[in-house]
Amino acid sequence: MDLDLKGKRAVVCGSTQGIGKAAAAELALLGAGVTLVARNELKLKEVIAGLQKAAGQVHNYIVVDFDFPDNLMDKISEFASRDTAHILVNNTGGPPAGQAIAASPEDYVKAFSSHLLCNQMLAQALVPGMKKEGYGRIINVISTSVKIPIKGLGVSNTIRGAVANWSKTLSTELGPFGITVNNVLPGATMTGRLESILRTKAEKSGVSYEKAKQEMIDEIPAGRISEPHEVAAAIAFLASPAAGYINGINVPVDGGRTGSL
Repeated sequence: MDLDLKGKRAVVCGSTQGIGKAAAAELALLGAGVTLVARNELKLKEVIAGLQKAAGQVHNYIVVDFDFPDNLMDKISEFASRDTAHILVNNTGGPPAGQAIAASPEDYVKAFSSHLLCNQMLAQALVPGMKKEGYGRIINVISTSVKIPIKGLGVSNTIRGAVANWSKTLSTELGPFGITVNNVLPGATMTGRLESILRTKAEKSGVSYEKAKQEMIDEIPAGRISEPHEVAAAIAFLASPAAGYINGINVPVDGGRTGSL
């Protein structure tokens, strides 16, 4: 199986923590040069220092906040003018929890901008280089909610669904150029966001954090919550040459929790 990413460059968003950080590490282990994208420069430097760095392997970073899409457009356009990315991992923290009916129009606009519109800007800037190289992998880290909406995540369910359909559309447009577009759907993964969701659930239900966590585990056939590196492994595989004929799909990484095919 060809998993070799030597000579390839990956742009990984949200890469200072959780799934994004783990994905950057996995891609570096396969030989890719990694460009980290996040808003905290100190944390970016810390992650860079921890990545594998073999001979000829160069890592760097872009400091940008997705709440300011115009700034992202400027930064990624500058990057694309001097470098080619073969792999794009779109990974952005999810919108706050809450019912769909209670969300303001501004909540939806903000989430749409930081997820779908920023993904679009990144893809538009990087796809020309992928076409030139005849190799491209766009991997969107979204949620199992695109299959079954998750209670209490109204805005997230809505926006994740939009990203999933954007991705499927792109996959048909870009497939002829050797570029695949796929979605990874993490289930319960031990990240800061999940911890926040569990704390909120515990407070609203009047139970302990550990009780809320165990209730979630009880819904997972695998009997545990995953770690970020397990989701990152799926991302790294989809980025590899071995996955060249996998295009336009959703890949749940959820321990069997999602109740649909």
